[in-house]
Amino acid sequence: MANLKDIKRRIHSVESTMQITKAMELVASSKFRHARERAEAAQPFFNATYKLMAEIAAEDPYFNSQYVHKRMENGAVLLIVIAGDRGLAGGFNSNVLKMAQARIDEVKAQGGNPIVMPIGQKAVDYFARHEVKVLKAYDHVAEHASIYLAMDMAELVLQNYERHESLQSVEMVYTNYVSPLVQEAQKIGMIPLENLAGSHPRNCAVEYEPSAEEVFDRLVPQYLAGLIYGGIVESFASEQAARRTAMENATDNAEEMIDSLSLLYNRARQGAITQELTEIVGGANAQN
Repeated sequence: MANLKDIKRRIHSVESTMQITKAMELVASSKFRHARERAEAAQPFFNATYKLMAEIAAEDPYFNSQYVHKRMENGAVLLIVIAGDRGLAGGFNSNVLKMAQARIDEVKAQGGNPIVMPIGQKAVDYFARHEVKVLKAYDHVAEHASIYLAMDMAELVLQNYERHESLQSVEMVYTNYVSPLVQEAQKIGMIPLENLAGSHPRNCAVEYEPSAEEVFDRLVPQYLAGLIYGGIVESFASEQAARRTAMENATDNAEEMIDSLSLLYNRARQGAITQELTEIVGGANAQN
């Protein structure tokens, strides 16, 4: 009887866990749909800004901006690292943090000075435990992130880039959504904009006032804000997709465990009933 009670208690425990994982799967599915809509809505703005900047850099043969040229080698590198605010999402957080740590180790090995701007509670907690300079930490902002918050982040990044000549580049590590089952950690360069600097000059069809460089530099904050905002919403969508998959797998495993425990319970119960019948029959025969 004690064994039967233990099995039944275990079944109830697994059933309670399965209800939680199923609820988390449904919540993650809902949040994922909203995150994908935000990411798709932000894409046209970023594409238009990038196209305009590329046209400015290509049309003016004398174009020269501080944001398109390499600075000193082995200088400081500002790394924007976007992770999640919560766990239970498979390898989502560990993958992006491993990539960020690998880049930090590479910068240190080259004699540079890594600086991080963590976004997401998991990134904030990770770098709080490691000896890395933190520019500014942002937690619990991904779900309700706005382009205005991204603009504030971009302004902070540009202020440090313009103020510190030793800051050679700004990079971002985030998670790119590929499919409901595949999310890839990626690292992209933000500043300098070398791909724009290498554009081939064309016949100038537009005159920019006061100059092409000043117009270009005014667009850089919007460009960076678009990149940061896109990275945040893309990472958040990837996090929800990863959590949905993890919770779906956990729910399936719980169902399999319940089936196995139920079979074990029925066998134990059948054995107990058989033993009771045997004892009753044995007692009756003894009396006769």
